[in-house]
Amino acid sequence: MLTHVVLMKFTDPADATTAKDLLESLEGAVPQIAAIHVGLDVVGSPVSYDLCMTTTHDSLEALRGYQEHPAHLELAGWLRPRLAARAVVDYEP
Repeated sequence: MLTHVVLMKFTDPADATTAKDLLESLEGAVPQIAAIHVGLDVVGSPVSYDLCMTTTHDSLEALRGYQEHPAHLELAGWLRPRLAARAVVDYEP
């Protein structure tokens, strides 16, 4: 099992709501995702990121399959130009 955590800070924080909806639409569309959880920041402190996404995958190969899946690549193409910053952690629980 592998957990993939991504924090996103948007140039325009209003994009976070659309991103949440788009990311949640990957569930069921990308078979390599065992589970996905997306949350929006509610505090808005100077060090806060706007969105946190956590996905779980059965293996490192499944994570790579998710990252290479056409639905993920299309969404990434929409996300990247809107991001001011991104941080990623992948760990085995």
